[in-house]
Amino acid sequence: MERPSWDKYFMDITFLVAGRATCLRRRVGAILVKDRRILATGYNGPPKGIEHCGDRPEGCLRDKLNVPSGERHEISRAVHAEQNTIIQAAVSGVSIEGSTLYSTNHPCILCTKMLLNAGVVEFVYADGYPDVLSAELIKEAGIIVRQFDR
Repeated sequence: MERPSWDKYFMDITFLVAGRATCLRRRVGAILVKDRRILATGYNGPPKGIEHCGDRPEGCLRDKLNVPSGERHEISRAVHAEQNTIIQAAVSGVSIEGSTLYSTNHPCILCTKMLLNAGVVEFVYADGYPDVLSAELIKEAGIIVRQFDR
């Protein structure tokens, strides 16, 4: 019996987490791992107690305004998956310093800044994301970045 690599194992879990996402445009999952232990998980969707875009008559505001991916994050009702992992860890009192992010998508600039300040040292992602500034900051910070080939 062949066992999956650690990257495959954690990335498979990340895609399972993404299955809980409620964003109409992109379902994203993320987990933070340290010493081969999952510290926190997150998926994208509105804050607690806020209606999901799919339940609102007007649907997704970003779609309605025809906003391209990677732009105008401030008008999204969703909290990003990476942000939710940071929040989950904070609420649980778990330090994520020195951890690795596994994400279904490359993190945006907002998430990148948060992850850098939280001390995340490696990003492993499956699919790209159109955010050049994020990639520039990651490179400048010396973060290890690997695209996982599914």
